[in-house]
Amino acid sequence: MNILEIQDLTKKFGDFIAVDDMSLSISEGEIFGFLGSNGAGKSTTINMITGLLRKNKGSIKILGQEASKHGEFIKKHIGLVPQELAIYEDLSAYENVKFFAGLYGLRGQELEKRTVEALEFVGLADKRKSYPKTFSGGMKRRLNIACAIAHQPKLIIMDEPTVGIDPQSRQYILASVRKLNEMGCTIIYTSHYMEEVEEICTRIAIIDHGKIIAEGTKEQLKSLITDSKVIFIEVKSPDTVDVQAIHGIQGVANVKVVENTVQIHSELGVNNLNQIIAYFINHHIEIRSLDEKEPNLETVFLTLTGRNLRDS
Repeated sequence: MNILEIQDLTKKFGDFIAVDDMSLSISEGEIFGFLGSNGAGKSTTINMITGLLRKNKGSIKILGQEASKHGEFIKKHIGLVPQELAIYEDLSAYENVKFFAGLYGLRGQELEKRTVEALEFVGLADKRKSYPKTFSGGMKRRLNIACAIAHQPKLIIMDEPTVGIDPQSRQYILASVRKLNEMGCTIIYTSHYMEEVEEICTRIAIIDHGKIIAEGTKEQLKSLITDSKVIFIEVKSPDTVDVQAIHGIQGVANVKVVENTVQIHSELGVNNLNQIIAYFINHHIEIRSLDEKEPNLETVFLTLTGRNLRDS
């Protein structure tokens, strides 16, 4: 069963097309990775799915119901964990979760029960009387999740849920995502941390300029560029590197300088490493290290969009 079906979805802001005739389906039980650089149309799509933005054209169905015609039904079955924290600093953790759960129609003993369960799920039961202003960044993120899941939605959208937190909190949240999925939730997950997407997502879509340009499992996406390799060359003086000159070497498809490392995407079958090294030697650019890697999800994204996800 498809929990979400999008057909020919379009959103314009004046003459700018933010989402361009997009079609997508997500099956019940998936952890679906939704990747796109800033301005690609990812957030606009999410806002239309959740009803925060009106579409110009197309159809959005959730659990078989057209979203624009069954708003109350849709609201009860969607949970949104926004990138920007949606919690109140002057309410306790318990009061925050209870407030948001109440917006979904929960009342009385059921409201109290679900509020406690959500806090227990994110490991904040012992902080129920504490205020978010005393919380660490990771604890605030976990409270943000509790507010989105107390009404037990069937579809949860998590938009950058681990941004700006420590590794331990990140692993706690990723474990929570898996547990929610095991409990029957379908999850749409966005992140600028590609290793998270590779670790937990069952299927992934890459969006660029309002269109989905690739979709599938991580193995299927990697197979799209099996004819590519990436050469990482760490140099002492990156400012002296002429990207265009390296791009002119046979087989080189893309060149990017990230801090002190030159990332060179090249055709897998072209033996051009000697020419690449010769460029650095001839221009007296000191090489500190060199590494050649087969494609990963980060490589796929950069190859297909021409941009690094985390730097966009």
